[in-house]
Amino acid sequence: MDLGLKNKTAIVMASSAGLGKAIAMEFAREQANVMLFSPFEDKLKVAQADIKAATGIEPSYTVGDITKYDDIKRLTKNTIDKYGSIYALVNNTGGPPAGTFDSFDDEAWQNAYELTLLSYIRTIREVLPYMRANKCGRILNSTSSSVKAVLDNLILSNTFRMGVVGLSKTLSQELGKDNILVNVIGPGRIGTDRIAHLDKIRSENAGITIEQLQENTSKDIPLGRYGTTDEYGRLAAFLCSEANTYLTGQTVLLDGGMVKAF
Repeated sequence: MDLGLKNKTAIVMASSAGLGKAIAMEFAREQANVMLFSPFEDKLKVAQADIKAATGIEPSYTVGDITKYDDIKRLTKNTIDKYGSIYALVNNTGGPPAGTFDSFDDEAWQNAYELTLLSYIRTIREVLPYMRANKCGRILNSTSSSVKAVLDNLILSNTFRMGVVGLSKTLSQELGKDNILVNVIGPGRIGTDRIAHLDKIRSENAGITIEQLQENTSKDIPLGRYGTTDEYGRLAAFLCSEANTYLTGQTVLLDGGMVKAF
């Protein structure tokens, strides 16, 4: 399928590794212009080289902190200066610390809000004028399967990821007239460093090895395995593409059928 992404410009947040890098890779496979963003320049350079080697397309990158508004403004300016327009924005970020309610003070809650919700608001605010001018755009907000079924020991993530869903649903209503589609994508158990870290905590709490925990977890997934970052990237590329012309305001989980809620 031709996704219609050739020569279109996409910003992919937190794209030096993991899910963000996989999404950027799929955009590049479709011959899109890609702007990477991360605080880690060394990892960005590796991602840039890996994507070019795999696709023939060399993405650009901006080094910055997603919680700093000035960095987001600079990212947008760099993208416009380089490519002249912005067609797609993929919001993505690492999760806040694991823990229960009693684990966190006001500062921890504020930091989690700025990381997982306010950062998305700011990036959307910056790109919207360019999408509106083109009367076309795609915004995809990456969250977690916890927006359908909360995850134990992740109260910060559970709380603010739901805020992203509310934001996205509302924006889909407001921006439809401009042909700007807004959706949410949520990973289940995808093989990333973040999941490995959380699995390590879970295995230690359960008194078993991480291998045993992952084997047990896989039994609760109808497809019987963890997902791959490539699978996540392909779904994200479709949701942001011109092949998707009528799906907006929706939350799509890539979880192998793990979450049983509607």
